[in-house]
Amino acid sequence: MPRLKFYDTTVKPERAVLVGIIKPGETEEQTREYLDELKFLVETAGGDTQKSFTQRMQRPDRATFVGTGKLEEINAYVKSEEIDMVIFDDELSPSQLRNIENELRVKILDRSNLILDIFARRAQTSQAKTQVELAQLQYLLPRLTRLWTHLERQKGGIGMRGPGESQIETDRRLILNKISLLKERLKEIDKQNETQRKNRNQLVRVSLVGYTNVGKSTIMNMISKSEVFAENKLFATLDTTVRKVVIENLPFLLSDTVGFIRKLPHHLIECFKSTLDEVREADVLIHVVDISHPNFEDQINTVNETLKEMGAIDKEIITVFNKIDAYQPAEYDPQDELPPMTLADFKNSWMSKDRNPAIFISALNKENVEEFRSKLYEKVKAIHTKRYPYDKLLYEDY
Repeated sequence: MPRLKFYDTTVKPERAVLVGIIKPGETEEQTREYLDELKFLVETAGGDTQKSFTQRMQRPDRATFVGTGKLEEINAYVKSEEIDMVIFDDELSPSQLRNIENELRVKILDRSNLILDIFARRAQTSQAKTQVELAQLQYLLPRLTRLWTHLERQKGGIGMRGPGESQIETDRRLILNKISLLKERLKEIDKQNETQRKNRNQLVRVSLVGYTNVGKSTIMNMISKSEVFAENKLFATLDTTVRKVVIENLPFLLSDTVGFIRKLPHHLIECFKSTLDEVREADVLIHVVDISHPNFEDQINTVNETLKEMGAIDKEIITVFNKIDAYQPAEYDPQDELPPMTLADFKNSWMSKDRNPAIFISALNKENVEEFRSKLYEKVKAIHTKRYPYDKLLYEDY
């Protein structure tokens, strides 16, 4: 009897190389941190990063983003290690994308394209899927020519108008029509969401905001006792989730929104404006910060800049420094003027006092959770009492 053959059917992750440039005013350490985040994005998308390349430049090369010598170095590594794709940390222009593909002959992605791919995987509701599809088409539109390079020999001109050119025009028209339809669909979804929000206007509204992967969904589950999907990956949550929460007989609405990130594609922000309406219309924002992240201060600034763009920076804000269980002080360097800050130092620093009220918790280990709930209750109670003074007697005993 012949022996049965078993074949490995597991899909191997695509092997990736990352590329970033060190711009004026940036340190090599900052660029490495950006590439570490890009590596995390690749892992979230299911890829496997093999190596990172950096180059110090005044500005990206208009033709190939990096210099000729660096591109040759990347090309040699791609060929020797059988790399599947090269991912750039900044958005590439259509011409840069085409030139780099012609040189490296592998799949070329930029940060925007990678984030869009993750969003497409994560989208669950009709609204999120429509928003992502719209963003993908807006990203694709100026890059159509690259998709038709197999017809590049059929030039246009008198008597030489080839099918490649006419096909591109057809595709462009189809994409523009699709974009128009998706925008109309989003308007209808916005109207439905606006009606839902009006029906919830009686209750105080609290919204969780923060950088991606700081623990917003874990805090949502902890406070609302719900089962919102939470995972140690970037953009685990795309769809806005709203839950009714009651603390000491005081009800309010708590929403969890998509996390922010550096260099988020502009067209993606535009498409997700309706999702972020929960943030704009909230009475209180809970700004969740991952204090265990080595560059959490940069993440705070990114979130604050995004809130400023949305016109939501002046709202009542509770800053929650999460993941204190994972916090590790930096290694002591004798050359530093001051020793690394401990968790106690942070609690007594300007960071805690400037962001009042600021709370340090571990949502995973339920540490300092009661203090957080108490602060949240006081903030919601103050807004509710001001809005409905006749209800004040209901809460005087608490």
